[in-house]
Amino acid sequence: MQEHQPQEPHDAPHQSRPSRHGRCCAGHPHHLRPAAAAAATDADSAHDKGKGRGITLTGRLAEQTRFPVNPGGAPAQGDRTVFRSILFDKDDKQVGETGGTCTTTRVDNGGAEQCVVTYTLPGGQLSVQGMVFGHLVPGPPPSFDNGITGGTGEFDRARGSVHADTIAPGTRRFTIDLKR
Repeated sequence: MQEHQPQEPHDAPHQSRPSRHGRCCAGHPHHLRPAAAAAATDADSAHDKGKGRGITLTGRLAEQTRFPVNPGGAPAQGDRTVFRSILFDKDDKQVGETGGTCTTTRVDNGGAEQCVVTYTLPGGQLSVQGMVFGHLVPGPPPSFDNGITGGTGEFDRARGSVHADTIAPGTRRFTIDLKR
């Protein structure tokens, strides 16, 4: 989900620190089935052939660590960010988390990064990946759409997309459109 969350300092312990670009990835505890079920906009199972299912969640950045190619220097191709976000349903109940990495692939024209994120949700995991453009532009992190490439459990063989919008510092709304 992917993940790309704001990059402001937070109180997470150990190595977490803000991005030197002022923005980052996001994207995403486990096994709280009832709350995630309440987040679904369509009660049909993801396993029903030909059926879609929408899930809207809020992700709050919990940790992020930057691994720059040029520590203290300008952004560079290969800069990497590792992050974790906690996911909440529409009732603000914790329903899961995301974890992932984003690697800068381009630094000109606002930058671009390739992200790979896992959404851990009640019933299984979703694997998501794709490009995020404009992550080096000052201001709130950009919205993005990434593809669902698979999953486990209830989300086995899932396809679809995840749309992310920054709704507050360190917070994104993830709209998951599952297709089977």
